[in-house]
Amino acid sequence: MAASLIRLHFHDCFVQGCDASILLDDTSSITSEKTARPNANSVRGYEVIDDVKSQLESQCPGIVSCADIVAVAARDASEAVNGPTWTVNLGRRDSTGASRAGAESDLPGFNDPLDRLVERFDAKGLSARDMVALSGSHTIGQTRCATFRGRIYGNGSDIDADFAATRRGQCPSVAGDGNNNLAPLDLVTPNSFDNNYFRNLMERRGLLQSDQVLFSGGSTDSIVDEYSRDASAFNSDFAAAMVRMGDIEPLTGSQGEVRRVCTVVNAAA
Repeated sequence: MAASLIRLHFHDCFVQGCDASILLDDTSSITSEKTARPNANSVRGYEVIDDVKSQLESQCPGIVSCADIVAVAARDASEAVNGPTWTVNLGRRDSTGASRAGAESDLPGFNDPLDRLVERFDAKGLSARDMVALSGSHTIGQTRCATFRGRIYGNGSDIDADFAATRRGQCPSVAGDGNNNLAPLDLVTPNSFDNNYFRNLMERRGLLQSDQVLFSGGSTDSIVDEYSRDASAFNSDFAAAMVRMGDIEPLTGSQGEVRRVCTVVNAAA
């Protein structure tokens, strides 16, 4: 679940800040972010957070927010797969609402061009270097055929032909067929948190279009090249970027609440 837990934190923070809004279920007054296009049939790990929250509530009720649990789980997930670790700032509070519209508009898309990706991260106070480092989380995890079909059948000059042929084996060309078939984001070392992701990009073996645009003759090529050669620089920058991401627009003090159950606001719990 390591990749999923890191991604859960990312998809939470990019929508109205790191406030656990992504965990809220649909109610008569809340439209859940879980069913937004970037999250539906894609984001996982909710039950891990629910389990942690349940155990915490039995020990120290009303103290640890769901938003903080998501942030700590992402750090622990990285550490569990021999990735970098960092000190997680704590004290976030939980939202009392969600924003499906925000999830639809603010989260990066798998076909976004480089300038759009840079814009999206800049809007959250993150630099292009932060963006490339955070994209390196794709050194682990898998993605669905529907997200990379266009790339492997597009016959573009930015994809290695052998790599495309290999990936077509599990991803039929017809939309709808095999949409949910999974492929590793890093074909070479799919279960190791390392800098091989960046080497893949330099060999035109990024699985998602939004991965490959990071090394495609644009402004971020030099960062990809650096990380491909210097794993310690990548690890250090990834940890720092995760801290900055975890600091996006937190609710603090008397803002929001500390939910008793992560999927519902307290008034409905």
